[in-house]
Amino acid sequence: MDPVTNDQGAPATGVRTTEPLTQYLQRVNQRVRAFDRRHPLLWDLHVTGFWVTAALIDYTSGGWRTITHNPDTPGPLLLILSLGLSVPLLRRRTHPVAVLLAMVPFALVNAWSGAALQAALLQLLVIYHIALRLPLRDLWWSTALVLTPVVIATARYGEGDHVNQQIGSQLTSVLVVVLIGITVRTRQNYTKALEDRARRLEIERDQQARLAAAAERARIAREMHDIIGHNLSVITGLADGGRYAAGKSPERAAQALDAIATTSRQALGELRRILDVLRDDGASAHPAKLAPQPALTDLDRLIDGVRKAGLPVHTTVEGRATLPPGRQLTVYRVVQEALTNTLKHAGPDATAEISIAYGDKAGVTVTVTDTGTLGTPAPADGRGLPGMRERTALYGGTLEAGPRPHPERGWRVRLHLPEESPQ
Repeated sequence: MDPVTNDQGAPATGVRTTEPLTQYLQRVNQRVRAFDRRHPLLWDLHVTGFWVTAALIDYTSGGWRTITHNPDTPGPLLLILSLGLSVPLLRRRTHPVAVLLAMVPFALVNAWSGAALQAALLQLLVIYHIALRLPLRDLWWSTALVLTPVVIATARYGEGDHVNQQIGSQLTSVLVVVLIGITVRTRQNYTKALEDRARRLEIERDQQARLAAAAERARIAREMHDIIGHNLSVITGLADGGRYAAGKSPERAAQALDAIATTSRQALGELRRILDVLRDDGASAHPAKLAPQPALTDLDRLIDGVRKAGLPVHTTVEGRATLPPGRQLTVYRVVQEALTNTLKHAGPDATAEISIAYGDKAGVTVTVTDTGTLGTPAPADGRGLPGMRERTALYGGTLEAGPRPHPERGWRVRLHLPEESPQ
């Protein structure tokens, strides 16, 4: 039956749609199972009470006489047998073996006396729970116990083919119950395995999300360190130079102030672009302009800014740049960090030299040296050198950073990125 809709295709209000029968039955089944999980004893009392009532009705109404072998069985014995074959069902789920052992004596008396009460069939419920909850090897002796009263009754009261018929009928009933129990058990195990797998996948997904978030935080921290650290070092150098030039050459001081303003705006723009990435909603009242990551073509502007800050830099390039964007960014950041450390730690009279040698394919070797008199590297607990090594490791490269060999003075940073391996 198709749902009723209005002219716009939406479900019409005030019209009650028919729920499919399968969904209704599934919903009822889920409610029953939920009630059973919350109140197992109450549910067992209801089920046991139903079967006890059925057994007593069979006894009081005389229905047992239609199939009995001994109509003269005493009433008190019938009452005891009816209760003995039904009351133990209360513990059938938690202690099925004990319940079966408790019912077997009453089943034997029922068979020997010829009463043939239908309550003896309640043993099949216990067999079902044994197949559902216990190891399958327990079914062998459980089946033998259930069949023993049938063998006794047919041997005592049966004749000819009636004996084989009774035993075969009971054995078939047991097999059907066992198959039902095994089927339900298999289904439950399969569902449990799926739920366990779903939980593990959810845990792995959360772990991957946390790892990705940690990696992204580390990447952003590296970018902010490179941007802020370098630009602040350049600004500091420009400010110091402007202070010394203020008294002798006001024009040079004004140029230094202009360079400080330009560098500050550039750093602020780059920082704003990174922070905008961290916004959850992806929107910004003042969205930053999208710009590509720095590349080798931006090295000249970087070096010019360092020169304006008062650090003479000489550059040597061999070969032709054929690096992909990711490797270009790594080279740029390593050069930036090396020059930043030189500005911070090399001293006022230091000079720097950059040597870039490109390979035939996508390999490159970059060497940044300075003539600093202090020879002090970046702090060991900082993010400069670790950040450079992390970037280098992404492409299987090597990074060496340390004092230049004696008698030379200063510091040297050497980066080597090998050729890209074919996919």
